[in-house]
Amino acid sequence: MPQKVRIIGVPMDLGQSRRGVDMGPSALRVAGLQSKLKQLGHTVEDIGNLEVKQPEEMQVGEKRAKYLQEIAETCQDISKNVQQSLTEGFFPLVLGGDHSIAAGVAAGVSAHFRKEKKQIGYIWLDAHGDMNTPDSSPSGNVHGMPLAAIMGYGAEELVNLGGFKPKAEPGNIVIVGARDLDAQERKIVKRSGIHVFTMRDIDERGMREVMSDALKYATDDTDGIAVSLDMDFVDPQDAPGVGTPVRGGATYREAHLAMEMIADSEAMVSLEVVEINPVIDEHNRTALLGVELVLSGLGQKIL
Repeated sequence: MPQKVRIIGVPMDLGQSRRGVDMGPSALRVAGLQSKLKQLGHTVEDIGNLEVKQPEEMQVGEKRAKYLQEIAETCQDISKNVQQSLTEGFFPLVLGGDHSIAAGVAAGVSAHFRKEKKQIGYIWLDAHGDMNTPDSSPSGNVHGMPLAAIMGYGAEELVNLGGFKPKAEPGNIVIVGARDLDAQERKIVKRSGIHVFTMRDIDERGMREVMSDALKYATDDTDGIAVSLDMDFVDPQDAPGVGTPVRGGATYREAHLAMEMIADSEAMVSLEVVEINPVIDEHNRTALLGVELVLSGLGQKIL
């Protein structure tokens, strides 16, 4: 059904070492995001970009979690804007930036639902687990840590956003498309209690069956699901301009099916699209696909 959508840009690349994903929000806008959402019948308000500090302005800080303080401050700002959007009846569509912004989105969505003693589920479409902590991360890049923070693991600055943890229960969190996890991260994932569907699961069972189970877990006794779409979920053949590309990802149609099934569930309460890097993209292909996937998630159908 048509709804009010609020676009929130977060041009942040503090969470990873390859520069360029801060231009992701602009790339998505250039790809016609707002006009195409309006063509679907949605009312759209774009509030522009939140202010984000640049790496050149500051010191890296703790090397096990680089730029952590600045990332946490931005995530607090994201959380406030997401909460306000939901309170005012808008669907928050957050454009990244690197994946560290997800900690702020989750804090805002979860805080909104907590006011009415409700819980959310999470679907994490990603090549990576993003469940490292400062103690386990081989790089110290915070974009590999947001899902751990959402679950209550890792740096307190991110874990305690909003003054509570976790932001969602492990049984209601689902990763889909995983194919590149760090050695220590695997151990965290296995003992966490979340559900993980790797690319092998998708190969063997097909995207339809995997997403059916993912939605079942994420919606079990929850009042909505937050969806996190890292564009490296899609194979680099179709999404070459991403922060951390990994071969063997979801195909073009598999990615659309995943988003179409999310739309069919009518359970999605927020969406972030992250890790688009126009610097290494080809004629904005990845952002154009990102817009297509957003549209599929918000109700566009083939027929």
